[in-house]
Amino acid sequence: MIPPHSADDTSPVAFVPTNIHQVIDLTDTAKAANAAKATLAAPIPAKFQKLHEFWNASNYLTAGQIFLMETNPLLREELKAEHIKPRLLGHWGTCPGQNFVYTHLNRLIKERELQMIYVSGPGHGGNFLIAQTYLEGTYSEVYPQITQDEAGIGKLFKQFSFPGGVPSHCAPETPGSLHEGGELGYCLSHSFGAVLDKPDLAIACVVGDGEAETGPLATSWHANKFLNPLTDGVVLPILHLNGAKIANASFLARIPNSELLALFQGYGYDPILIEGSDPGLMHPEFAQALDTWADKVKYIKVDAKAKHDRGELLDRPVWPMIILKTPKGWTGPKMIDGKAIEGTFRSHQVPISSPATNNVHLRTLETWLKSYEPDKLFDENGALRADLKMLLPPPELQLGRNKYINPTMTPLALPSLKSMAAVDVKVRGDTDASDMTVLGKFLAQVMVDNEATRNFRMFSPDETSSNRLHEVFKVTKRQFMGVLVPSVDESTGQYGRVMEMLSEHQCEGLLEGYLLTGGHGIFNTYEAFVHIIDSMFNQHVKWMETCEHIPWRHRLASLNLLLSSHVWRQDHNGFTHQDPGFLNHVSLKKSSVVRVYLPPDANTLLTVMHHCLGTYNRANVIVAGKHEAPQWLSMDEAQLHFHSGGGIWEWASNDKGRGVPHVILACAGDVPTLESLAAVSILQKALPQLRVRFINIVDLFKLASSREHPHGWSDDRFDSLFTKNQPVVFAFHGYPDLIHKLVFHRHNRNFVVKGYCEEGTITTPFDMTVRNGLDRYHQVMDVCDFIESGKCGGGATELDDETKSLAVYVRQEMMAKLVKHRDTITTTGLDMDEIRDWKWEDPAHANNGSGGPLFFRNM
Repeated sequence: MIPPHSADDTSPVAFVPTNIHQVIDLTDTAKAANAAKATLAAPIPAKFQKLHEFWNASNYLTAGQIFLMETNPLLREELKAEHIKPRLLGHWGTCPGQNFVYTHLNRLIKERELQMIYVSGPGHGGNFLIAQTYLEGTYSEVYPQITQDEAGIGKLFKQFSFPGGVPSHCAPETPGSLHEGGELGYCLSHSFGAVLDKPDLAIACVVGDGEAETGPLATSWHANKFLNPLTDGVVLPILHLNGAKIANASFLARIPNSELLALFQGYGYDPILIEGSDPGLMHPEFAQALDTWADKVKYIKVDAKAKHDRGELLDRPVWPMIILKTPKGWTGPKMIDGKAIEGTFRSHQVPISSPATNNVHLRTLETWLKSYEPDKLFDENGALRADLKMLLPPPELQLGRNKYINPTMTPLALPSLKSMAAVDVKVRGDTDASDMTVLGKFLAQVMVDNEATRNFRMFSPDETSSNRLHEVFKVTKRQFMGVLVPSVDESTGQYGRVMEMLSEHQCEGLLEGYLLTGGHGIFNTYEAFVHIIDSMFNQHVKWMETCEHIPWRHRLASLNLLLSSHVWRQDHNGFTHQDPGFLNHVSLKKSSVVRVYLPPDANTLLTVMHHCLGTYNRANVIVAGKHEAPQWLSMDEAQLHFHSGGGIWEWASNDKGRGVPHVILACAGDVPTLESLAAVSILQKALPQLRVRFINIVDLFKLASSREHPHGWSDDRFDSLFTKNQPVVFAFHGYPDLIHKLVFHRHNRNFVVKGYCEEGTITTPFDMTVRNGLDRYHQVMDVCDFIESGKCGGGATELDDETKSLAVYVRQEMMAKLVKHRDTITTTGLDMDEIRDWKWEDPAHANNGSGGPLFFRNM
């Protein structure tokens, strides 16, 4: 909770808004003063003099990182060309405004003892955050070589955007950074996700005006409808409008203030507008705006507590936010080469382009940097003046050291798998169940078991029920602070742990923010539309991969993506909903971080999820079907199968003890497993002398070489399963080229991969597999082709003539089946009875009884 002004003040503040959409426009004074004094700047009020000097110090260090090498960092001698970096990289335009905000937040935090995090939406201005955390001492604490003296400042300057140094963004390497901003659009969703279940936390989220034009950011303003003022923290959105993007004007900076204010009132905020460029006026006005925000938040929090204590529903708060208008490149050079710099897009990156080769530019740079008076800000040793350090909050409250920035993760309490086994497999495939419904019961128990710590949430774009996870609503609700209709919103309430918003961007961003501050969760969505968050996934994976190499960063709970309503059961929605390509995208990321799991049934899915919820610093992608489907493995078998990552299903194979298999049928995914088992059944009845090995893969990256992925099998282990040269028909959930890529360096080159080939429409479930050649009949035909071409055999594995002859007839029969299939679905609209009523029948071979034990080889 936002604390009162003093420790003994526990009553609500006197401020009670008469108009809940009250707008405080503090710009009139600035406008009047500027009009009266023209270019004459107002003096800095004595109350803000030291704060202004601290701002100057941060601006100096920020600009110095762009331009200066290690020598002469405080300009105690004339600036020369050799003091300039050979390549000038970084961003200036957003930085002085962000330094202004950060400096003022220090004052607010110190006076009100706030727990606060700073999230920088324009993350490419990372030099500002490095400067601020250096001034507070956090940077030197985690990087002791960057000392608090002139030599340390020199090292600070040289390392920025320099080979062997640090990135220019607010990267994981920077203390105080929660959000890199490598791609714009996610700072608000990260911030709202980060404060869930943390009532003591406030986040100041600075949104850049270029970022504000992105779709994800524009949508994320609606996240204010989620925050419960009693159980969650607070987000202070600060829309920082400096007028321009990289090369042209920004939209929100060029509309009338009345329109701008109306926009954010419509979003449900109470906006406070500050506009100007004169520090003498801006300092007191922005300080007043922050105090007004804190007072309003305190009122909202205290009022919510009082309503809760009376047993009343809470009102949805109209949270205050700030719109801050300052010039782009504020306090920087006004003109260069006859062109305006400050206040224009030309200040976006490096405002002075050639100081090392152009003497006019060199002298302009020197004049600019000295305007901050570094000789007065830092003592003779190069340390920040002691009286300016007194402006900082105590260490435990400093923005760069906040406990939620680098949290210590509390592991989830996970229920026993044996107690959760909902499918008792006595006869293979005889029991049908929805894998996702079974998983929903497990996740409901996870909710219950972690109620005390309140550190687990689920996120979905309105698809928790559609993806058959509805069992969770027996123990929790969807969280929403808007108007609730009792007769309709039975599963929605103010204290729920399921977050639903029909935006994949927001669900992913909220989950990422929740994870980054110590929580656990999953994001479930339709498989075809997870592509919407492709680039967000990139950013988070890169963050985790980088954190693995930063000793002071604590581990975080893994990002768990559960993809359902998948390609093979989107026959009712059609082509637009049929795309398993996210798995290809994941396969391109760092192998140390990404994992892909394709459980064939419910018990295996439970085992996979149980594992993933206990991992950290990973991106786990799980694909599972929601429709009723045959169940294959007992819980004990499923656990063994998962921990092996895949292997031979002996009960579906007939090669044991008979020699090298003539052919291998392998699969990954629930529908591919069903079709491959059906193909095995056909083959073992029609061609009894054919030795068939059946392999199922759960952990997709087992197929990769151990040299390429930490989960990959060694070549010897792979060869023991797939042999070095026997033909393999591999039925895969996704695009076939991914399997070809994963096994490219293996010895066995006889792979035929069946998968999604971009053939889809509204049709029957089985016809989807037929259209893409994944079905049982096409798989049997592929085996017959291998037999007829002589690839099934050789040496001791040579097939007998009878089997070779029979294969021709079997292939012809399969073609007839496909013709019958087409006639049936176009006449009746349903799949053939033999498809809809198909059940697994164990082939009559040694050591295999119905429901018998499962054995694996070479795990």
